[in-house]
Amino acid sequence: MKVVDKTSTMHLSPTNGDFTFVSSTEAEDLSGTIDAPDVKLNMGSDNAKDPYATTFLRKRGYGWLLEVEEDDPEDNKPLLEELDIDLKDIYYKIRCVLMPMPSLGFNRQVVRDNPDFWGPLAIVLLFSMISIYGQFRVVSWIITIWIFGSLTIFLLARVLGGEVSYGQVLGVIGYSLLPLIVIAPLLLVIGGFDVVSTLIKLSGVFWAAYSAASLLVGDEFKTKKPLLIYPIFLLYIYFLSLYTGV
Repeated sequence: MKVVDKTSTMHLSPTNGDFTFVSSTEAEDLSGTIDAPDVKLNMGSDNAKDPYATTFLRKRGYGWLLEVEEDDPEDNKPLLEELDIDLKDIYYKIRCVLMPMPSLGFNRQVVRDNPDFWGPLAIVLLFSMISIYGQFRVVSWIITIWIFGSLTIFLLARVLGGEVSYGQVLGVIGYSLLPLIVIAPLLLVIGGFDVVSTLIKLSGVFWAAYSAASLLVGDEFKTKKPLLIYPIFLLYIYFLSLYTGV
């Protein structure tokens, strides 16, 4: 029988040689290291990244089917910017039309020099809405008068030597309908007083005609200004007659 001393140290060596186990009842310091081999993951060759179908299409010249278009920053514009609608610009032009006095300090020439379509269209539609009286055909008729009335003023202005474009005339005539929209509620309130109602109608027409004529009739017309102011005045009288039915 073989006696083994308990105080002795036993070394147990594994068969693979990777680890060394030390056991001792009297050992004070135990230390050791475990060396792990480098582990490399094989994620596959290039064929895994580029599948057979992709490779086949590229070799046959159909690689463009796999291309992904990058997002264009211009495609992410807000809707108002996409439609070229500037609400601040429209609001400023409305103030210029409603307050045509030069002493107020507004740069009124911006209504003529920087024309837009959506502002005048909204004003014409608003005027059409308050002129309906249950007859929706009035809306299309008012828009027609706005388009062809502006065309008449444009042709007359060019014949008289004015340097204006059709877009400028269309915008100015449309914006200058605002005074007629302003007087519409007053006519509803005091419609029973014929004299007062007539004065309000005349003031609204003069207001609209002056606002439009002061922008369209420039110094280049010289002595021909009345020839352009008069048809503008008649155009707004006709607009008012569509509203009042007179």
